[in-house]
Amino acid sequence: MDPRLARRVLVASTEITSAALEDPDAVLGLVVRSAAELADADLGLAMLTAEDGKLSVEASSGEPVGAVLSSRSAAAKAARTGVPVVADDVTSDPRTAPFVPKALRGYGPFAVAPFGTKDRNLGALAVYRKRGARPFTQVTVDVLAAFAAQAGLAVVLAEGVTARQRVAVYEERDRIARDLHDVIIQRLYAAGVQLDLLERRIGKKLDAPDLARISMAVDQLDETIAEVRATVRRLRSADPDDHADLLSSVRAEVRTAAELLGFPAELQVKGDLADVPAKLADDARAALREALSNVVRHSGATRVRVAARRDEKRLLIRIEDNGCGIPEGVAHRGLRHLQERAKAANGECDIQTSPNGTTITWVAPIV
Repeated sequence: MDPRLARRVLVASTEITSAALEDPDAVLGLVVRSAAELADADLGLAMLTAEDGKLSVEASSGEPVGAVLSSRSAAAKAARTGVPVVADDVTSDPRTAPFVPKALRGYGPFAVAPFGTKDRNLGALAVYRKRGARPFTQVTVDVLAAFAAQAGLAVVLAEGVTARQRVAVYEERDRIARDLHDVIIQRLYAAGVQLDLLERRIGKKLDAPDLARISMAVDQLDETIAEVRATVRRLRSADPDDHADLLSSVRAEVRTAAELLGFPAELQVKGDLADVPAKLADDARAALREALSNVVRHSGATRVRVAARRDEKRLLIRIEDNGCGIPEGVAHRGLRHLQERAKAANGECDIQTSPNGTTITWVAPIV
C-alpha cells in the first residue's frame, strides 16, 4: 500500500477509535464519511447484519439510511465470508444487479468490505461512485478493507467499554437504592415512631397547635418515606434483571417491627413468596410496612401476628394485634396508603378495628 494512503488510513482509524470511546452512538456516521473520503467515493454505507442475514443501512454519507439489502446481496456475502467484493457497475454485474435497492440504482462502481472482527461480525462497509465514473482499483479496495477492519475493531472495543460502563451504572444505582432502603428509610421510620410515641405520652400536656405541629411532622415524614421508596423503585426498575424477593422483605419488616415493639412478632408464611411479580411485591411490602408502622405507633399491643399467603390466584397479607385499636386521626393519615396500594394492585384492603385490637387484611390478585 502507498505510504500516503497507509498514513491516511491510520489517521482515519485513530479518529474512529477516539470517537467510538467518546460517543459510540455517533461513530458509524464518522466511519462512512471516512470510508467515502478514503475511497474517493460519492456514497458510503455502513450496514449491520440482522438475525435473518439481511443488512440494514444504519449510517450513510448521503442517502439512503434505513434501506435493507437481501441476505443474498454482495454486501451480505462480504459480511458472511470476510472477503471484499468489487464491481465496475453495481446495476449490471450479475453478482450484484438482482439485489440493488431502488435508491441505489443511480450508482455504478461499487466496493464492499466486511465490517467487524473475526469473532464479532458487525456487517459490511460499502462505497459507491456515480454511474459512468471510473471503477474502484484493487488498491482502493485494499484500503477500504484495511480501514473497515480497523474501524470495526474500534467499534467492537467501544461496545465492550459501553457495556462495562452500563454495568457499573446499574451497580451504583443498586448500591444507592440499598442505602436508601436499608438506612435512610429505616431512620425516617424510626423518627416517625418516636414522634408518635412522644405525642401519646405528653399529648395531654400540649396545646392544640403544638399537637398539630407534631402531627404535621409525622405526616411529612410519611410523605418523605413514600417519596424515597418511589425513588428506590425507579432506581431498581432501570435494571431489567432486578427481582424483588418478597419473602426476604416480609421477614425483614417483621424483624424491624419486633425491635421497635420490644417483643417478637409471630410470622406465618404459606406458599412461595420468592417469585411474586416485582410490582406486586413492591405494593405488598409497602402495605406490610405501613400496617406494622401503625401497630408500633398507635396500638400499644403486646401480641402481633403476621400472615403472608400466596396461591395460584392471589397474595394475602394479614396483620393482627391485640392493641387498643386505631385512633380516628390515623385512619386519614397512614392507613389510606394501604387502601391506595390495594387499589393500585387491583385488590382490596379490609381494616377491622376495636378497643380489643385490629386486623388488617390486604389481598391482591397475581397476574
